[in-house]
Amino acid sequence: MWEVRKLVDNEFVVLTLSGQIEGGQLMELQQVLASECGNQPMVLDLTEVKLVDQDAVTFLSSCEASGTELRNCPAYIREWITRARTWKQSQE
Repeated sequence: MWEVRKLVDNEFVVLTLSGQIEGGQLMELQQVLASECGNQPMVLDLTEVKLVDQDAVTFLSSCEASGTELRNCPAYIREWITRARTWKQSQE
C-alpha cells in the first residue's frame, strides 16, 4: 500500500509517495494526485517508494512525459522507466 504527503511551495505541489505502488492501485492514486494538485505543476518525490510493478513504472513514465518531475527517483525505477521508453520507441 502507498501513502501520499503534500507540501506546497511557491512553484509546485510536491507529493511524497511512500510504500508500494502496484497496478491495481493506480486508479485511486491518479484520483488522489488530481485532487491534490488541481492545475498546479506537480513534483512526485519517490524517496520513500519501496516497490513498484510494471504498471506503476508505466504510470510514472507517463507522469514524467506529461511534465511531472520525478524527484529522488530510486535508480532501479529510473532504469525501468528508461527501458520502458526505449522499448516503446522501438515499437513505433
